[in-house]
Amino acid sequence: MNRIDVVFRQLTKKGIPALIPFVTAGDPDMETTYGLVLEIGRRGADIIELGMPFSDPLADGPTIQAASQRALKQGVNLEGIFSLVEKLRCKTQIPLVLMGYYNPIYHFGLERFGVQAAKLGVDGVIIPDLPPEEATLWKRIADPLGLYTIFLVAPTSPPDRIEKIVKLSHGFIYYVSVTGVTGTRKQLPSDLIACLKLVKKYTNKPVAVGFGVSTPDQVRFLAPHVDGIVVGSALIKVIERHIGDDKLIPAVGDFIFSLKQAIID
Repeated sequence: MNRIDVVFRQLTKKGIPALIPFVTAGDPDMETTYGLVLEIGRRGADIIELGMPFSDPLADGPTIQAASQRALKQGVNLEGIFSLVEKLRCKTQIPLVLMGYYNPIYHFGLERFGVQAAKLGVDGVIIPDLPPEEATLWKRIADPLGLYTIFLVAPTSPPDRIEKIVKLSHGFIYYVSVTGVTGTRKQLPSDLIACLKLVKKYTNKPVAVGFGVSTPDQVRFLAPHVDGIVVGSALIKVIERHIGDDKLIPAVGDFIFSLKQAIID
């Protein structure tokens, strides 16, 4: 059974959502990312998204764009990310989801990417610029490997499209809380809960919300209404503040702990 399914089953019994932090692989360097992932898992994460840096990240705001640039300057590529996953799997069985854009995966080779990801212990993949209508070839490779493809539902998605997306998505549905790019928001959309309820009408699969979630208060507010909460830009900002500082990993761990406490309080 895929690790993502196991985690959601366990958390459903407890009546709490999954905490799903996002970090960019190689920001500020691969050795630090390795330490960060282990610390994030130790301090309360349930699933971890590993961003695959790309020079033109269309769905990402300035914070994650900057993280991608820092990683690319380190020479981070897909082979390096797979080496990181292999190393992590010697230490942790936390579900790992690779999030990145279609271009690098396509140039790496779809089958080569899928086989390597599944073999080394990746549980799922999020490709924001791969719509379901164009994902047939990719899913033909990924599905038999047990490598989950997680699609995004936007606030602008009409009911017929929501129905199509939830049917094709495995692991969980990623609901984008706002139109636009990633980034911290002082306030979540006023209709967010109503939109989440609409998505849940079309599926029994877990629904996670991301884009704009940044504080323990926002996490606490969302926890009763979702199956997972993704936090990316706010976490990257903590990393950014402590680059070159030996407090980087502990500071990230403390931030994750504060989010987890907001869920279980």
